Amino acid sequence: MSWDSYIDNLIAQTKDASGTAHADKACIIGLDGGAAWTTAGHANALKLQGSEGANIAKAFKAKDFTSFQAGGVWAEGVKYQFLREEDGKLVAAKKKDQGALTLQASKTAIVIGHTAEGCQQGNTNKGVAVIAEYLESLGM
Repeated sequence: MSWDSYIDNLIAQTKDASGTAHADKACIIGLDGGAAWTTAGHANALKLQGSEGANIAKAFKAKDFTSFQAGGVWAEGVKYQFLREEDGKLVAAKKKDQGALTLQASKTAIVIGHTAEGCQQGNTNKGVAVIAEYLESLGM
């Protein structure tokens, strides 16, 4: 099974009433260790680099986001400013002129969506939640 179709689904879930998608990139990584579930070959893949996935997974696994508060959330070599965390499952981060990140954990994965600059992060939050909650419903 290819997880890449979930990228298309997530982006489709972020469309507003006018049909504009607010997420432009996404990926899914494992909660244990941060290994990529989606491939970098997808046109809209969020391509984590080096230890970015592992660092994100470590924070979510421990439900300890102090590393994000101190050093930001890194994705694709870009440091996003940590905005908030909710219930140990959801993290929001933003970088001026670079857009925003929404990260949400399920039982075994972390779904990450990137909001294009000038778009609404709330719409991306919705798309990320749809996928994370679907995985959760499957026990994943």
